Amino acid sequence: MVFIFLIIFNMGFSQDIRASFVLNAPGLPDSSTIFITGSAPQLGNWNPSRIKMEYVGNQVWKKEIVFLQPISVQYKYTLGSWDREGANAKGLPLVNFSATLFDGVSVIDTVRYWMSDGPKKYSGQVTGTVRYHKALKGEGIKERDIIVWLPPGYDSSSKRRYPVIYLQDGQNIFDPSTSAFGTDWQVDETTDSMIRAGVVVPMIIVGVYNTQERNVEYIPSDRGRLYREFLVKKLKPFIDSAYRTKPGRLHNFTGGSSAGGILAFMMVWEHPDVFSKAICMSPAFRLPGNPASGWNYVSIVKTDTKRKKVFFYIDNGGPGLEQQLQPGVDEMLKALSDKGYKQGRDFIYVSDPTALHNEHAWAKRFPYALKTVAGSR
Repeated sequence: MVFIFLIIFNMGFSQDIRASFVLNAPGLPDSSTIFITGSAPQLGNWNPSRIKMEYVGNQVWKKEIVFLQPISVQYKYTLGSWDREGANAKGLPLVNFSATLFDGVSVIDTVRYWMSDGPKKYSGQVTGTVRYHKALKGEGIKERDIIVWLPPGYDSSSKRRYPVIYLQDGQNIFDPSTSAFGTDWQVDETTDSMIRAGVVVPMIIVGVYNTQERNVEYIPSDRGRLYREFLVKKLKPFIDSAYRTKPGRLHNFTGGSSAGGILAFMMVWEHPDVFSKAICMSPAFRLPGNPASGWNYVSIVKTDTKRKKVFFYIDNGGPGLEQQLQPGVDEMLKALSDKGYKQGRDFIYVSDPTALHNEHAWAKRFPYALKTVAGSR
């Protein structure tokens, strides 16, 4: 499951729609309290205990929700916390449900199993050597943990220096026990095998954990500006001092998905003297919905007159939230092309029409993304 901040603004017209979510939960007591949560404010923005459903009898719960316009959403059901969300027969969390909503639609789902009380223990382990730095603080933003993955052979040589890639949502990239719902990007296994095969250069990977304020820190906003300053002015200097890095722009990259995808793009676009390449997976280049409202980084790129020596890997999937993000992706690709940036030289775009908006899909596309920014040469 992923967290992306969706706000739909009503710009002078009313197109309210009423959609009903109907859940069949066989095996639960009639007294159970079930919540629905998902990728829109009306669904609680992934808060697992905000939107309570109503029991209507015969092991069925229902909730009617009003949206401002037709919308595609992803969502889940919980018993009040992420430790007790809907699960499969093996006790693992279900993948996100998805639906396209219009007036009068009823969405009917079934959840037969639920995660038990207490933290869920996931199988898997981190491949390679990692070091943790706890509670790094930036000016005006919440403190956060940092995880640093070191390439094979790092400790056996005291002279070799390495390029660095900074990835957002750090708890989701290496370790299934810290990742949202037990699925990580498998960046450790992928990078380790690609380095050993000579496909990519040995590198250090820095995972920056998110916080409860991820939504505003990752997008164009005042808080986002403070977070970007933290990455440039505090985190990178700290990493360069603590590890054997190549500090120049040609050896420093960024990456992220969803809101983290636009953040990675912004870091390179706004700081080309610090970072030279970005992995932008399923990026939210503008607010889904009305392009005249909310953030729109495409317009910033269009009006920027300075030519930059940068490179972007950009991709997107197909259903659900990916469909909502596609117009912004298309507009950004056109904006780059109109400014003289060339496909294959300055940016690469990959489309995966069947892929959903989740960690599993990003893990699948990560090997090619990594090769485009850090291929051996």
